[in-house]
Amino acid sequence: MAKREDYIRWDEYFMGISKLAGMRSKDPNTQVGACIVGEDNKILSMGYNGFPNGCSDEEFPWDRDGDMLATKYAYVTHSELNAILNFRGGSLAGSKLYVSLFPCNECAKAIIQCGIKTVIYDSDKYAGTPGNIAAKRMFDAAGIVYKKYEPSGRVLTIDV
Repeated sequence: MAKREDYIRWDEYFMGISKLAGMRSKDPNTQVGACIVGEDNKILSMGYNGFPNGCSDEEFPWDRDGDMLATKYAYVTHSELNAILNFRGGSLAGSKLYVSLFPCNECAKAIIQCGIKTVIYDSDKYAGTPGNIAAKRMFDAAGIVYKKYEPSGRVLTIDV
């Protein structure tokens, strides 16, 4: 009997993990997940966007508009930073980051500083905004490879 040939590719697997992680986010507008993978294709860490530990999602705001302190933007930790902070091993040098939304300029700084070398993203819905331009400029300067995830068109269904 020959081996099965319809298994998912590494990129499908890790982007799927990222999207699944994003489903843990309680943000009513944007759910983002991230998965950091070592050079040997082993998962090193994962994260999703949400409030820091100890900050109740019942007490802090999820609003997008208004005074900064009355919106989520002053409090939410992005998925990429959560994945970096969740890592409990040695070094992330040379690793890949799979993320469902292109990183902002603040997360780009953390990605560069921790040694991640490749960013594979699904959506770039903020392309052309100042934060997006700054992130790409820093990635280019630091030699970080970033590329859009190329979906195969395969639909994966998980029955939980």
